[in-house]
Amino acid sequence: MSNYHIWTIGCQMNKAESERLESLFAQKGMQEAARPEEADFVVINTCVVRKHAEDRVTNKLHTLKALKKANPALTLAVTGCWVDSDIDQMKRDYPFIDYFFRAGECPPWQEDEEWRGILPASPDVTAYVPIIQGCNNFCAYCIVPYRRGREKSRPLAEVVCEVREMVKRGVREVTLLGQNVDSYGHDLPEKPDLADLLVELNSIEGLWRIRFLTNHPKDMSRKLIETIVRLEKVCHAINLPVQAGSNEILSKMRRGYTVEEYRSLIARLREKIPGIALSNDVIVGFPGETEAQFQETVDLLSGLRFDVVHIAAYSPRPGTIAAREMKDDVPQAEKKRRLQIIEKVQECIAGEINKALVGTEVEVLVERKEKGNWYGRTSTDKIVFFNSHDEWSGKRAIVKIERASPWSLKGMARQ
Repeated sequence: MSNYHIWTIGCQMNKAESERLESLFAQKGMQEAARPEEADFVVINTCVVRKHAEDRVTNKLHTLKALKKANPALTLAVTGCWVDSDIDQMKRDYPFIDYFFRAGECPPWQEDEEWRGILPASPDVTAYVPIIQGCNNFCAYCIVPYRRGREKSRPLAEVVCEVREMVKRGVREVTLLGQNVDSYGHDLPEKPDLADLLVELNSIEGLWRIRFLTNHPKDMSRKLIETIVRLEKVCHAINLPVQAGSNEILSKMRRGYTVEEYRSLIARLREKIPGIALSNDVIVGFPGETEAQFQETVDLLSGLRFDVVHIAAYSPRPGTIAAREMKDDVPQAEKKRRLQIIEKVQECIAGEINKALVGTEVEVLVERKEKGNWYGRTSTDKIVFFNSHDEWSGKRAIVKIERASPWSLKGMARQ
């Protein structure tokens, strides 16, 4: 086998795991193929968090079945959250697939010790670093605990060693990943937490920025907030999903906090970290959500004014509590209407927040050139474009912002 192709959809964790798979293939001397038709080994890294993602996986499997029929020597593997615990049944249902392995697990053709120490083959200036797999929360709508299992943290020393090696290879910013990153370390013998890990990473010479996601409002500790305040490399940008602005819906979702507690946490973050950028995740059309309850979500977002809001319409996931016990009774058209309302509200808020940055100077970690402009992000996760004939890749630029939209900023780099 000489060529491989990896198809990835879903979250940042999937992307990080695909990067490590690429490294495995590279170590075997294999080359990346641009299309599955050109490959000897194809891996699809799947997502089923939303029905749309699952439909894309199903369509891809049909394509692979045809490829396998045309080329029986083709090796096919499937991983990610589409793969459930009953792999024997999956093999019977999809006999043309050679390998199934669950998200985050060692590929069945690989030695476990080699997989644990694998790094991305050619990391960019930024890199994802998984630090905890799985989730213990079992939110009513979420399939993740059933597919990725219970929480399992990586040893602190292992993570620090990995990041040090990445920095030697040119990485300047890392994003620590976990389905619930705030739970990091509770299952380890020494009981370190995320704050302890941040302290260790902050001391790595050559590392410029540290991010982490996704946070859970009920698990973000005061210790973590105080640690963010005092560590200069930890970015002042936090993703803190509320999911709904109604206490009744939050209770049905099994989120473990109230709207009042969430508001208090946001106030504490803004008091301790002035200028912090906050992003959010929201689900509309959860079973039983009334128009009044939806309006509570709109009012929450309008009042707290987040930099970014990721919005999704509720999609029943077989096997979850909501799918088993609740009727999906909000019509699809109504879900779409509610989603569009929040999109419009958030576009206005984000536009106003970004417009306030026009005329200011921001530090940008430049990642690459995109459509003739240099592209990078501020420490508060704002996307910035600027034009320059100089070489900026992997460097920090001071950019004066000249234009702003709800989604990005554009300016001129200081020479």
